[in-house]
Amino acid sequence: MLRSMYSGVSGMKGFQTKLDVIGNNIANVNTAGYKKSTVNFQDLLNQNMSGSGTNPLQVGLGSKASSINTIYTAGSTMTTGVNSDLSIMGDGFFVVQDPNNADNKFLTRSGNFVVNANGELVTAQGYQVLDEDGAPIEGLENVNFSIGSTGGITGKRADGTDITRINIGIFSPPNPAGLSKVGGSMYQVTNASGGELINGNIESVAEAGTQIGSGMLEMSNVDLTEEFTEMIIAQRGFQANSRTITTSDEILQEVVNLKR
Repeated sequence: MLRSMYSGVSGMKGFQTKLDVIGNNIANVNTAGYKKSTVNFQDLLNQNMSGSGTNPLQVGLGSKASSINTIYTAGSTMTTGVNSDLSIMGDGFFVVQDPNNADNKFLTRSGNFVVNANGELVTAQGYQVLDEDGAPIEGLENVNFSIGSTGGITGKRADGTDITRINIGIFSPPNPAGLSKVGGSMYQVTNASGGELINGNIESVAEAGTQIGSGMLEMSNVDLTEEFTEMIIAQRGFQANSRTITTSDEILQEVVNLKR
């Protein structure tokens, strides 16, 4: 009897985690470069009731969330007309770094970049966008520039001189699902993702086998229809596990009443 109650509790915890993930996905439905997450479950240990008989006699002890995976399918693109807004038309990530610590490098698919007062191409949080050599993209102050599909930045300065061609850097980890989210639509390379995020491993857009869309942003890949469907499933699962607990409690109450 107590096993059914503990199984119900584990199920409620699992579906609460699923609702937490769904809520975060829905909250980021309009976040540029956001990648949705999904929850996978697995059963817990099974208790052997008897060692006799041909087949095992076992009772399960509930379930738990086994993993929370990030889905890296491409989101839809939105045209903005701003030449510093970029989207990756394929695999890979932009590489950005903390302006106060060059060792802190991160990946992002959110290409809503701007040129700051120092002429650097930066994210909305001020992180510097890196080129194919792992250096910050700079020298864009007072420059009328354009970005081609191969990630090359070209343009003219106010005095009429051409800027030296700059190629935007791309990094493609072997296992993107192993990346760790750090907030701000940025990801951190981990042992699970593979690949060391150092200057020598950053590629040009052409080397990465992808293309850049200028004047457009990659939006979130969250599908509200799918999320609402999963929310209904999670809600019903939570209610069903709750019902398991109340039913077990009612039966225990009947056992207590036998003495009266």
